[in-house]
Amino acid sequence: MLKWAGWIAILGLIWGAWAWGQGLNRKSGPWVLQESGTAAGLRGVYSLGGGVAWASGTNGTVLRTEDGGYEWQSCTVPDGGEKLDFRGVWAWDGDTAMVMSSGPGDLSRLYRTTDGCSHWTLVATNPDKDGFWDAMVFADKANGYLLGDPVQGVFQLLRTGDGGVTWTKIQSPGLATGSLSIAAFAASNSALIGSGQVVNALLAGDGRVWFGTGGKDGAYLYEGESSCDRDGSSAPDPACLNTWNFQRKPLPMAGGSASAGVFSLRVIWWDEMVKAGVAVGGDFAKPDETDGTAAWTPDGVKWTASEKPPHGYRSAVAWDAGINGWIAVGANGSDVSYNGGRSWKSLDDGNWNALSLPFVVGPGGRIGKINLDDLHK
Repeated sequence: MLKWAGWIAILGLIWGAWAWGQGLNRKSGPWVLQESGTAAGLRGVYSLGGGVAWASGTNGTVLRTEDGGYEWQSCTVPDGGEKLDFRGVWAWDGDTAMVMSSGPGDLSRLYRTTDGCSHWTLVATNPDKDGFWDAMVFADKANGYLLGDPVQGVFQLLRTGDGGVTWTKIQSPGLATGSLSIAAFAASNSALIGSGQVVNALLAGDGRVWFGTGGKDGAYLYEGESSCDRDGSSAPDPACLNTWNFQRKPLPMAGGSASAGVFSLRVIWWDEMVKAGVAVGGDFAKPDETDGTAAWTPDGVKWTASEKPPHGYRSAVAWDAGINGWIAVGANGSDVSYNGGRSWKSLDDGNWNALSLPFVVGPGGRIGKINLDDLHK
């Protein structure tokens, strides 16, 4: 016969297994909460499909899953990265990924792994003491872009053609801010979008770049195009790859303060044209304010403020073909739009920072995975 201590131990194991299972099945609206194994604030997430996804955050935290989030592996912290805030992560498979830290000067860095995050290589450090990296995006395994806040009145935009091993600064008078007090936001690695795919706020891949900004002088969209001849008849002159033309246009979104503007931008890109797009943001210092939190476009040219906006500041937005709708997340919850961003419906009141469907991440190690069956028009 087992002694009481033995029975207590067995009951403890049974209770622990039940509680763990219950924890995995806790929900916030359509989001099924997962065990991340960390209390870090998570702002980076990238889902590749097939159950593979990466996430990143404060204190040098990088996570990886290969089974759809049933188990999240804590990666090795990059050397010297123990106090870094990894705001962005981009991955090509379960072994190869890059993380971007955001912070003043040399606290903005890029690390790369090719062995499933067992080891990391430092590939770039922000050389400007007044610089601050906000977002990165890749169009494919080779071509990518990196966006940073203005230094001496000029947005910092870099490109790579070798998978992030080396980076070169893009030159353009159009990247200047002029007399405007504006900057980009590093809230979710989505101030940047890439053509040919639905990505965050930087269009990349065929020599086109978009990014959203905000600040005291309002919300803006920067649209850029490489000076290279893109007819494909010959290899472009390497010099033209780093020479771009940019235009800036105002967006009908919240502005007027250093904490307000465009935080995330996504488009549906088809046949070299933007077919639809949504920008979200607001004022992160006023998370419950609804005015100016979203705008939409049917063609990438004309932008209109949402008639019924999300129910608060939103830091990330994504398109889901399965529901034929847009999903936006932020500090006071998430919303869905089934009509191109014209109106939004509340999904939950959780605290979220970033998403790469089906996953969403937030402060305190929060990770959720959406249950599309819970979404109803």
